[in-house]
Amino acid sequence: MSDVQQIAERYIAVWNETGATARRSLIGEVFTPGARYTDPLGEVRGHDGIDQFIAGAQAQFAGLGFSLPGAVDAHHDLARFQWHLGAPGAEEPLAIGFDVIVVEDGRIAQVHGFLDKLPG
Repeated sequence: MSDVQQIAERYIAVWNETGATARRSLIGEVFTPGARYTDPLGEVRGHDGIDQFIAGAQAQFAGLGFSLPGAVDAHHDLARFQWHLGAPGAEEPLAIGFDVIVVEDGRIAQVHGFLDKLPG
């Protein structure tokens, strides 16, 4: 498994971690201190901002989980991958997105998120 595949899997694990202390610890491992996250629903910077953004998404989509439906595509310090959000065991995801990450020294420095399918 490539390093960038592992980084993407750990990124998804951050989104799935509902324990505040454990999530915060994962954020520190996965993201650089000044990391930026941007998608159509918001833009945040730093570990605090990322933690608050993820906690808000978890509250909105309680009981749902993120997954990687395929392999990560990467070159240089960039990687892109699709993600699904849905109920465990569901055939069809509720939401589908596409993220591009910038990696610095093995951690995520930037996330550029796109939403391909939203509920409702």
